[in-house]
Amino acid sequence: MHLIFIVLSQFFSGSIWFAGNVTYANQEFLLSAVQFGFIFGTLFFAFLNISDRFSPVKVFFTCSLLGAFFNYSGIYLGEHEWLLLISRMLCGITLSGIYPVGMKIAVSWYPETIGKVLGWLVGALVLATGLPYLIKIIDWQGNAQIILQSTSILCIAGGFIQLLLVGDGPHLPKGSKFDAGVIKEVFRHRGFRAATFGYFGHMWELYAVWAFIPLLFYTLVPEQVEIWSFAFFVAGFLGCSMGGIWSLKIGSRQVALWALFASGLFCLVSPFLNQLPIYLALFLTMVWGIAITGDSPQLSSLNAKFAPRAYVGSALTIVNCIGFLITIVTIELLAFWIEYFGIRFAFLPLALGPLFGWVSLKNKSDVK
Repeated sequence: MHLIFIVLSQFFSGSIWFAGNVTYANQEFLLSAVQFGFIFGTLFFAFLNISDRFSPVKVFFTCSLLGAFFNYSGIYLGEHEWLLLISRMLCGITLSGIYPVGMKIAVSWYPETIGKVLGWLVGALVLATGLPYLIKIIDWQGNAQIILQSTSILCIAGGFIQLLLVGDGPHLPKGSKFDAGVIKEVFRHRGFRAATFGYFGHMWELYAVWAFIPLLFYTLVPEQVEIWSFAFFVAGFLGCSMGGIWSLKIGSRQVALWALFASGLFCLVSPFLNQLPIYLALFLTMVWGIAITGDSPQLSSLNAKFAPRAYVGSALTIVNCIGFLITIVTIELLAFWIEYFGIRFAFLPLALGPLFGWVSLKNKSDVK
């Protein structure tokens, strides 16, 4: 029963992630600001050992309240670009106390089935990421800023669910003190290095596709962009949850390999989607939505498994921060790429990420 509430709280509180750039369309800088804030927040939380010094549930609750506040402030900052960027960065900082801390809470309740649990948890975050598109669809007031209002309320609700209905689990893992100086040491571990490079390849593609997939749908179904954008994230939720279940049978590495291969292939064939019959193109895009997230929780579980025991906290923090730094690079680069080559060829350079990740995992047969 706790898992249901954990997933629900992650879904509600994570809904602020894309709220800004969906409300204020075509502003990829807003998403990059969130990513930057998340990187800074993750390092800050790790350096001060926040989730070990304080109850993770209380950290989650506090960050949900703050995240809701900063998200809501965007309603009044639409005409002030720099202030809006700062508010989105602050949302990213609070999300570093929601997403990773939510995973720690989940592990404290279900340490034996981490691959499956992370599948559901990351899937909830994926679905939350797409929720602003759904709110935009059903906005009966014609006011785009209702996205910020709704997601702020949901973010607060997620914090209360975690505080009142979940609590810290009986197997709460104790993190190690953060030490940025262990980078060289942790990357000496063969299995950790393979899983980490797989994760980097995955992150090269993921958020850039999420940021610009509405532009692809505009070429396919211009009157239903928000509907199909949300459906793409629903597909991502299915990819995470199905991948978690599948990992119990074939292992996390195999799930990640299949997902990386499929998502990379879709990047390569994406220029031809608008030449296919519309329903076939939409079906293939939904399959892409499944594949692009199916590896995410499994790569995270492999990172946790192979991280040197003495440096678990530092290792995972470093990997997380580098991964999200990569997303900023690809989001901004893709914006320039689209300006020069158009949306049809937008996703071709992203295939390099899944290819790199697949090769990294494939060549390490001892990684299970």
